[in-house]
Amino acid sequence: MSSLRLHRSLRYRQRLLALALLLPFSLLLAAGIGAYFIPPLEIPRILWEKADQAYAVLVSIRLPRVVLAAAVGALLALSGAALQGLFRNPLADPGLIGVTSGAGLGAAIFIVLLPGAGALQVFALPLMAFIGGLLTTLLVWRLASSGGRVQVLTLLLAGIALNAAVGALIGLLISRASDEQLRSLTFWTLGGYGGATWPTLLAMAPTGLVAVWGLMRLARPLNALVLGEQEAFHLGVDLEPFKRQAVAFSALAVGTAVAAAGGVGFIGLVAPHLFRLLAGPDHRYLLPGATLLGATLSVLADLVARTAVAPAELPVGVVTSLLGAPFFIWLLLRHKREVAR
Repeated sequence: MSSLRLHRSLRYRQRLLALALLLPFSLLLAAGIGAYFIPPLEIPRILWEKADQAYAVLVSIRLPRVVLAAAVGALLALSGAALQGLFRNPLADPGLIGVTSGAGLGAAIFIVLLPGAGALQVFALPLMAFIGGLLTTLLVWRLASSGGRVQVLTLLLAGIALNAAVGALIGLLISRASDEQLRSLTFWTLGGYGGATWPTLLAMAPTGLVAVWGLMRLARPLNALVLGEQEAFHLGVDLEPFKRQAVAFSALAVGTAVAAAGGVGFIGLVAPHLFRLLAGPDHRYLLPGATLLGATLSVLADLVARTAVAPAELPVGVVTSLLGAPFFIWLLLRHKREVAR
């Protein structure tokens, strides 16, 4: 038995090490490839010497973009892994708790009803999206609360219902939008890292780091919850505070990511599943593994988005949806076969 545990632990650590090596490789690759090609292996030397045109391209354009892509992918994947564990549903997605649609509503309100922000738009639009996401999640939580307790199934259904209501409100705003506003809202909804700057990264760092810290601490109660709520309670998990923390930190992570980059879909669904296939379901390893994998997938998706139809650029959300939708269908079919057994 101890040999089996040792083998599993070794397998998890090997997969984590492989992903930890894959992420910097993907960052160098994405930072080097583009309209101005920079040999990826030369990037460390260029950054060290600081005396080349390539240095200006890297520092001003490429590095903020690839770092933002990695950060957004990591936050979405980590929150997806935590929510799938909380709902005990492999099809759960960060959008289920309403934060994504709420962020979209916040952005739509700003673009359609509060035009003319000028230079403040760079900061005000993400802020409105972040506030919209958190308020919607709070409302979902209140709807699912009864007598100080929250049923996970009720939370899931409340999220679905509120997502539909928020979608209708966004539709109403779209019907009032001008052509220019509609174009802005559409591009924001599809997601992208084209607006990445160092100030953007600094702005998202505090909430993003708090969310990562909070979610990583939930690995052991998530493992206990796999057995069921009663079993988790008997194993010492204080269920209600645990649920509040899981939803709050997930909302913080997704709200930060969506506010910075718009609606980048499917990474929060796909990355945790890929790590489960590679290594296993233990949340002590799944949470960091999904984080590393989500960051890598996001960086590579952005690389495809800005090079596939160059000199034009695809929205990142289009690329992730093109890759994620077939994977989601495969998950549905697999889940259906497991239920039928």
